[in-house]
This record gives sequence, structure tokens and C-alpha cells, in this order.
Amino acid sequence: MLRPRSFSSSAALIPALCLLLHPPLPLIASASPRFASAPFSSTAAASAVASMASPPVAKKVRHEMEMFGDVRVDNYYWLRDDSRSDPEMLAYLKEENNYTELAMSDVKQFQNKLYAELRGRIKEDDVTVPIRRGEYYYYERTLEGKEYVQHCRRLIRDGGVASVSDVMPTGPEAPEEHVILDENIKSVGHDYYSIGSLKVSPNNKLVAYAEDTKGNEIYTVYVMDIENGTLLGKPLTGITGYIEWAGNDSLVYITMDEILRPDKVWLHKLETDQSNDLCLYHEKDDMFFLGLQASESKQYLFIASGSKTTQFLFYLNSLKLESGLTVLTPRIYGIDTSASHRGNHFFIKRRSDEFYNSELLVCPVDNVDETTVVLPHRESVKLQDFQIFNDHLVVYERENGLPTITVYNLPAIGEPIRRLQGGRTVDFIDPVYSVDLEESQFSSSILRFSYSSLRTPPSVYDYDMKTGVSVLKKIKTVLGGFDTSSYVTERKWAVASDGTHIPISLLYRKDRVKLDGTDPMLLYGYGSYEICIDPDFKASRLSLVDRGFVYAIAHIRGGGEMGRQWYENGKLLNKKNTFTDFITCAEYLIENKYCSKEKLCINGRSAGGLLIGAVLNMRPDLFKVAVAGVPFVDVVTTMLDPSIPLTTAEWEEWGDPRKEEFYFYMKSYSPVDNVKAQHYPYILVTAGLNDPRVMYSEPAKFVAKLRELKTDDNTLLFKCELGAGHFSKSGRFEKLEEDAFTFAFILKTLDMIPPTSS
Repeated sequence: MLRPRSFSSSAALIPALCLLLHPPLPLIASASPRFASAPFSSTAAASAVASMASPPVAKKVRHEMEMFGDVRVDNYYWLRDDSRSDPEMLAYLKEENNYTELAMSDVKQFQNKLYAELRGRIKEDDVTVPIRRGEYYYYERTLEGKEYVQHCRRLIRDGGVASVSDVMPTGPEAPEEHVILDENIKSVGHDYYSIGSLKVSPNNKLVAYAEDTKGNEIYTVYVMDIENGTLLGKPLTGITGYIEWAGNDSLVYITMDEILRPDKVWLHKLETDQSNDLCLYHEKDDMFFLGLQASESKQYLFIASGSKTTQFLFYLNSLKLESGLTVLTPRIYGIDTSASHRGNHFFIKRRSDEFYNSELLVCPVDNVDETTVVLPHRESVKLQDFQIFNDHLVVYERENGLPTITVYNLPAIGEPIRRLQGGRTVDFIDPVYSVDLEESQFSSSILRFSYSSLRTPPSVYDYDMKTGVSVLKKIKTVLGGFDTSSYVTERKWAVASDGTHIPISLLYRKDRVKLDGTDPMLLYGYGSYEICIDPDFKASRLSLVDRGFVYAIAHIRGGGEMGRQWYENGKLLNKKNTFTDFITCAEYLIENKYCSKEKLCINGRSAGGLLIGAVLNMRPDLFKVAVAGVPFVDVVTTMLDPSIPLTTAEWEEWGDPRKEEFYFYMKSYSPVDNVKAQHYPYILVTAGLNDPRVMYSEPAKFVAKLRELKTDDNTLLFKCELGAGHFSKSGRFEKLEEDAFTFAFILKTLDMIPPTSS
């Protein structure tokens, strides 16, 4: 996937077309030698930690960086080691981890109980809703006590037409379950294990899967015979998560260059050597990243080359591989396209400065220049995604900050397609909620989507597009006495100084809060890459909400919740709107007695960690506790390095600091550059050593500088996972352990842990 400093998409073609930053490469060294000052003493630091006299103190090595006559001094630049092998750097990270563990040791018993509580809500042995693909039901199974999933299938014995009442038979009379791949077995011997993509061949005989065992998002792809488990040929190495079948005998995949930019798309003939693969396209412009997606019809593969403002497309006919790639939409700066296929038409979603909320076009396969607008641009409705069926078109839109699904009938294949009219909208029940389109059968009239809200567990529905009948196929089981009627969800609006109304989603338990200003709150924010942080369900939050917390999401500018302009007004030279919007939301919640400064906790990850770092420098008095996960906090230094592909691509998100206006604007909010001598709240910062998006050294430097300058005695902890990347540990229970740790830190700080549990 194209990677952001979190996870966003420039276009619906590639939902994960994210531009989370890759790790920076070395900058030019300053005149000061790397180890000019006294080296960090592991022994001395360990002794200090053990006595709790003081936290680890990173050594200072003066490193000067000059731009436009402005000199920035980074005394902790030495912490950056792209090889991630420097003994002194690793020793420092370990000392920070040891200090964090010791600082939390007095509540370890409570943390363990909290973990048991979180895990106790999970139905550990469970099955996802099966999806029909050809002659089989495909699904995933989790087993009691196991960290990872099994990928399974079961034969559809009687065939038949898919319907909303379709149920996969189980029991002794049903066709036998076949475990295609068991991640629990594959993960043995690895501290980290993740399947980035798993694709079954059109004839259902083979499976290709992409495996990452480090967390660096560089995959190895294996092809396996499903029936006997035999691997075919040698694995493909150095692959992105993008793989697709081109017929039953070939794969199309994308590789990265030496600095991790997805730049080449390849055609691989099964059981041939990777060195013989055909390069279909090489994107040489380092502002652009490649992506890959199959049409719902499976006849065409679409290769996208995209930046943050521009995306153009090629297509590959899987029935005519010898024809190679054909241009579908041209490279025109500011035009962003994504596509799918049905019959003799391509469907194209197109966004431009003029049509900023996107429009939907169709064109004949044999004449792609002959386009017809079937769904025009609308100022108040954002076209976010679409899905094609044999007889229907489904559009996923956003209006007034909430997602909507509308279904349109299509004329018979071969007939002209004109402007869409008379669409049927799917109804939802909660005042704030989250909806996502799921995999559906192209040939059927059944739409599958998932729904949840802050109080409604993830629910999978099958919707009959002919009749409008919707059937709940599965709602995720939440154990531990969960009762959705005990919880309240609300949407409120804070007003920024420029008059902009900012939506806030709220969750609380009505029998546990007073709403008089004395309740604790956890406020979450992100606000970048046009990503929509929709109010979905997460069972682990209940451990805070059931203890009287109000949980809130600030849908600040820079995200995509309120349409494209909402994003444009929170990027580049408008980026500070993201931070001031968050502060405005916090002040609104305090003024309206949802919480108080003394009990307001804030949280954000990745680009959301930048948000947390920025508001901590701007208004440290406003918050009691801050949690910054894998935070992008060294903005100027990172964005000044054009040798990093993610940097050049992200100049369209943050600005190019080689230009004076952007340099000083970015410096004015970059968290590392704005740490100063003042009181800060209690802070927890996390990182992953193998993170390819936000390098571990950014949060490490932020913590070191905070330790040096802050004037308070409030706890500051840094936890770096030494065997994981941007998304931390890979196991489902391991992730709960991290939640338990974070919640224990928050509850300890607020003095909400019973003495007998500490």
C-alpha cells in the first residue's frame, strides 16, 4: 500500500493509499563528531532507574541544521540509526523501557487484572461471516487461546443463488472445513507475524499470501496449492502488500525501490524465477507511489500512480495479458481518479479542484475518452467510494459528517448508462456511527456492509438491493455482561474562532456519569490525510467508560469527515487549524461540563501523535494526561530530506520546507522544535523500532528533549517495541496487553486504581 504517516487514501481505488512517512535516511552530519560528549552509561542509568532517583538521560551531541539563516540545534540527532543496530542507541531504548516498566510496577497487578478484563470480553473461538466465492464459502476462524486467525473454506454443496437468507451449513452433515492457512502455525519462531494480503486464484485452486515477520511492511509472497498445502516455486521477495491474480497462472505485484517507495509493477508467471518477471511499469517520479486493485468483475486490474493531489490509472486485461498496460486516465496534475469495470463500461470516480467532492463517470471500454457523468459533483455531499455489481451500483458518500450508502439500478449490460436517478438509501439507527463496504459477489444482488457505533458492536449485514430487505448476519459477541442500552452516544458541535463548527462524537454510560464537570474523559484526535475517524466500536474502551469515563472523538479539520474542503482547510499552510480545532473541542467539553482540566486525557497516533505533541506545546495547562502513539513529531527535519520518497510525496500534505514560507510555518508547530521550559501533563509516548512510517528516533528525540526542558515532576514514560513496527505487536492478545498498559497509566495518573488492586 502507499503509506502515510497514518492511513489515508488519495482515491477510492486504493483505500489504503496512505502516505505515512517512511523512515528518514541519514542527513548530512554536523561538524560535531557523533560521540563528542561523554557516552550514555547503561550501568549508571540502570542504577538510577533501579533507585527511581531519575529517569534515563540521553547524552547531548550538538548537531546544527541551518536553513534560510535559521539555525536549529538537535542535541539528540545521534539517536537516529537507520540500521537500527547501534549498540549505544539500543542501550538507551532498553533503559527507557526498563524505566517505564519500573515506573508502572506498582500497578502491575491491576494492569494484569485489566488485561484479563479486556480479554474476558472477547469470544476467543469465533468465525467471521462467510463470503461466497465460486464454489466455496471463505471465512476466518479464531481459536481459544490463540493469537492469530485460521483462513478457512467450505464447499457449497448445492450451489444456488446467493440471498440474504444464505447460511453456511455446519455440523456433521455439512461439507468438511478446510484450513487453508493457519497463522498460528506460520507465526511460530517469529516475534512479529502479519499477513498483508491473501488472494485466492479465480479457479479456487491456489492461494497467494504476503508475509511480514518484522513489522517493516516488506513482504515475502508465497503461492500454495490449497488442497495439499504444497508451495509452488520460490517465494517472491521484497514485495509490497499489493498482489493480485491475473488469471489462474500469473500474479501481478508491486515492489519498492531502495528507499521503500512502491515504484514498479510486475507480471509473474507461476513457477518461474522472479528474476524473469516482466516489469509492466516503472514510476520514476518520486512524488508518486504505485497501487494495485482488481475490478469486482475480476476481468481487469487497475494500476494507480498517485500523489496526494493527483492519481492516474492504467488497466490490464487479465484475459489478454500479452497486451500489457493501457492508459485509462491520463496524468493531469490535480486530477485524482479511481475505477472499476462492468460489461463494456469502465466506471471512474474523478476529483479535481473544481469538483472537489468527486463525480462519477462511465466510458466504453473501447473508447475511454467518451465519458458520461452519471453522478455529478455536489457541494454538500462527498462521493467517497463506490462498488459495482452485475445489475447495481452502490455509492458510499458522506453528508454532514456521516457516511451514507445509496443503491442504484443499472441498465442491462450493453445498454447505454445515463445519469443515475431514484437511488435507494440504506437507513441507520444511531446518531453517530461507522459504515464500511465489505466484499460482495459481483454477480449477485446482495450488498454486504459492516456497521457499528460507539455503543453498537461490529455488525455485518446483507442487503437485498432488489427488495431493500436488510438481514443481520452477525453481530460481534461482547462478553462480560455488555448491554448496549446502558450507553449513550451523542454528537455535539464546538465552534472555532473563525466560526467553523467542529463535530464531536461522545460515548458514556448513563448510570456512571454525572456530567457536572467531575467526570474523567479520554479525547481522541487525528486530523490528517483526509482520513475519517468515524465513531466505531471498540470493546476495550468499555474498561474506561464503565469506570465513569466519557469517551470523545474530535473530528477536526485535516480529516475527511466533512468533505474534501474539511481536509484542505487542515493541511499545508492551514495545518494549525487541526491543532486549534482540537483545543477548541477540549475547551467546549470543559465548558459544557463533560470533564475538567484535572481529568482530561488525550490520545492520538502517528499523525495524530503530531497533533498531541503540538497541542502539548501550545496548551499544556489544558490536559492532565497525554498518550502519543508512534508520533510524527520531528516534522521539519524529516521533511527536509528529499531522498526519502515519502517525504517528497508528503510535500503535498505538509508543504515543502525548502521553501521559506513552509519552513517557518512548519517550524512554528513541529513538536520537537517547540518543546520549551514549561510545565507539561503526564505523558506516555510509544514507538516501534522497525517502524517504516515514523522512525523510532522521532518520539525518542521528543522524549529526550522533554526530559531536558520540562519544569514539572509529572511522569514521562517512553515505551519502544524492539520487535515491531508502526502498528506495534501483531497478536490480538498482545494488542490487548498494550491497551491494558495504556489504560493503567491513565487510571494511575488520575488516582483511580483501588489500593488493593495496585
